[in-house]
Amino acid sequence: MMRWIIAFIVIALIAMFLGFSTVSNFAFALAKIYFAIFLVLFFAVIFLVFYIVKKIRH
Repeated sequence: MMRWIIAFIVIALIAMFLGFSTVSNFAFALAKIYFAIFLVLFFAVIFLVFYIVKKIRH
């Protein structure tokens, strides 16, 4: 998922330098959405791992 985020940021930067503002804005928006999804999933997995480890120890 991080590869997609980096790819969209690179696409947005290239589009920005070439003057394609609509494409650049769209790519940055997609990168932000994917980053938000990544953060939610990352913290959900961290929480679940700690919860499972706590259950196993008790």
